[in-house]
Amino acid sequence: MANHVLSLEVPQVMNECVLKLLDTSVYQTANPAIPVVCPTLNITVPGFGYSNQIDATDFYTTGSATITACDLQLQTVDCGTQYYNLPDGIYIIKYSVSPNETVYVEYNHLRVTYALNKYYKILCDIDVAACEPPFKVQQTLETLRLIFMYLQAAKSKVEFCHEPQKGMALYNYALKLLNKLSCTNC
Repeated sequence: MANHVLSLEVPQVMNECVLKLLDTSVYQTANPAIPVVCPTLNITVPGFGYSNQIDATDFYTTGSATITACDLQLQTVDCGTQYYNLPDGIYIIKYSVSPNETVYVEYNHLRVTYALNKYYKILCDIDVAACEPPFKVQQTLETLRLIFMYLQAAKSKVEFCHEPQKGMALYNYALKLLNKLSCTNC
């Protein structure tokens, strides 16, 4: 029997106050016996033990959603005029359509936006020219390459290997190295 094939993409965005979701599902719209009813997004924010349920009717219709701190109930004042930053960490994202208990997909997404913004700010501060850099600059660039790979490995551990503790350990280590480079903890 034909069924909906639900699928989400969570692209990396550099805006610290939004989480972008894309619907890459294949719906059986040609079969009226399998309607798309009651689309729902449940998102668990890092550090929380419960999810926030979001009506996903617009998400299903448009194919994308831009989630803010207000949507996740992390922000309750000045919604629509001021936007709080969303934390980095593991977001558990579940998308379902009716019957919601059987037709769903669930993803672990490691958000690394804060870390990447810090990474790019450090790159901006490095005096790099289109020639062989001095040894100290080479060392800094090599450290930054290593940090970037730690962040990629962390995402891989969380999103593909299903090893969230290992992924968060790698993320935290990369952030520690970034803080050391930017002298946050000097």
